[in-house]
Amino acid sequence: MLLSRGATLRASPGRTFWVEYAPRGARLGENGAQGETWSGQAQIRNREGSLGMKKGWVLVAAWAAAGALAPVQAEESGGKPDLAKAQQIVSTVCSACHGPEGNSASPVNPSLAGQHAEYISLQLMHFKDGTRNNAVMAGMVANLSLEDMKSLGAYFAQQKPRGLAAKDPSLAAAGGNAAAGVPACAACHTPTGVGIPVRYPRLSGQYADYTLAQLQAFKAGQRGMDQQGKDANGRVMAQIAGRMTEPEMRAVADYAAGLH
Repeated sequence: MLLSRGATLRASPGRTFWVEYAPRGARLGENGAQGETWSGQAQIRNREGSLGMKKGWVLVAAWAAAGALAPVQAEESGGKPDLAKAQQIVSTVCSACHGPEGNSASPVNPSLAGQHAEYISLQLMHFKDGTRNNAVMAGMVANLSLEDMKSLGAYFAQQKPRGLAAKDPSLAAAGGNAAAGVPACAACHTPTGVGIPVRYPRLSGQYADYTLAQLQAFKAGQRGMDQQGKDANGRVMAQIAGRMTEPEMRAVADYAAGLH
């Protein structure tokens, strides 16, 4: 089955998937063994029309049903977003760190412009309930309602992200590291880094320093390891980052910043 880029994948308990990217889209495969990743071979047709084999790790789009479907709660809760109220909240609360249109002026704070609405809403929920431990953000979201968080997600998703360039063009994001058990980032975040709405966040155009800091947090167990297991996708990222070296994390972060 071929999927267009940006397609949404749904799972059921005990099922894992692999995604094989090809020129016409991505091929979805399934393996019945829960928690297992596959190393796939993408067939790439060259200019002469012959097929070549490009080996690379492709990832499991769903670790388990609870993990893959977790972000859906942000999508399905509440009514129509109140963009006018969201803009007011941004002006009084968010803009100092993230910019009035979601383009942060400092790599310490992430840019939110163009990020998927559901992902932003879910992260705000996680800051509020303590799933993500951040004292500053906990204070910022303390008075936000579920409707406010959904509206903020919709507001930032509609803003135009500012393009960035990689600091070091010599760095390249490889298609995973089979030997270390690291799947290719493109499997979930897509080859252009725009992510898959509802499921996986946009990485393209994000500050490399911020992306690196998040990878380091995943690796150190500071993110994605909440005791309640609410951040299921974060738990997967913690396992992936745990297998990455510091140079690999820096290369991936720098490469993703220049994608657009």
